[in-house]
Amino acid sequence: MSQQVLTDKVAHAYAAPERHRPRDRHAWWSHAMISPAVLFVAVMLYLPFLWSVFISFTHYGGSGTPQWAGLANYRHLIDDPVLATTVRNTALWVVGTLVLPVGLALLIAVLTYNVRGGIWLRLPFLLPYAISGTATALAWGFVLQDKGALNSLLATLHLPGAHTSFLQTAPLNTIVMILAQTWQSIGVNLLLFVVGLQSIPRETIEAARVDGASGWKLFSRIVWPMMRPLTAVVVGLALVAGLKTFDVVWIMTQGGPGRSSETLSITMYRDAFVSGDYGYGAGVAVLLTVVGMLVSLLYLRQQAGSKRQFDITGGGR
Repeated sequence: MSQQVLTDKVAHAYAAPERHRPRDRHAWWSHAMISPAVLFVAVMLYLPFLWSVFISFTHYGGSGTPQWAGLANYRHLIDDPVLATTVRNTALWVVGTLVLPVGLALLIAVLTYNVRGGIWLRLPFLLPYAISGTATALAWGFVLQDKGALNSLLATLHLPGAHTSFLQTAPLNTIVMILAQTWQSIGVNLLLFVVGLQSIPRETIEAARVDGASGWKLFSRIVWPMMRPLTAVVVGLALVAGLKTFDVVWIMTQGGPGRSSETLSITMYRDAFVSGDYGYGAGVAVLLTVVGMLVSLLYLRQQAGSKRQFDITGGGR
């Protein structure tokens, strides 16, 4: 027997045994520890949704036994003349929360980044984020109501629009409420974009500047692609926020006048908790959930395709 073979056998005999069992035991213990929390979250999330789906197929007024109604609530929803208005207003909110809070936050973050005193320039946009949506709606309702602060200011300065009913004219009421929501929500998007800019290595920016990149070229070819993952998160949050907008609309107009500023969330609340038709309200909630899921899936799929194309073309190098 050669010396090398003998050495290998001795080394194998004295080698430490593989420790699969402790590792498996550790994994089992980890799963056992987190399973109660996972089960609790699953129960709190999925059971109410499944119950809402069931209620949407019934006539249920909150008391007694739900009476099976099949697709009656959904047919009623499709035939509802207010549906077109609520869908239009919801679409306006989605577009508005994408273009204004996200676009302005990105612009402010880029313009104030690496600028002396930039944190003080960003502070006025960050402070409103500490205010709740209810307080925002109350403050802007005082400004925009008939003969409110804005009308009084325009009349004092003899400017046009002093007699405009900002909250009583559609779709102007939806537009001014989107502006009010923008004032409150721009801060969180600005904060996220600043974090994204700070995560870009300085060496990358300096190398691009040495190669002659500056201004729009530097932003479009270096900064924006490297912020793509964070931008996907910000846009996804804005999509969800636009679809579920409720507090600002309910406090400022309650969907009026004549349900002209109503969104799908307002319709769901009005029919379920004001009118007491839980079956129809649950149908609206299911519709809103399906729309939110479809929009999110389409957006995530588009982002995944853009990322693959970006990697194939070598943009990430």
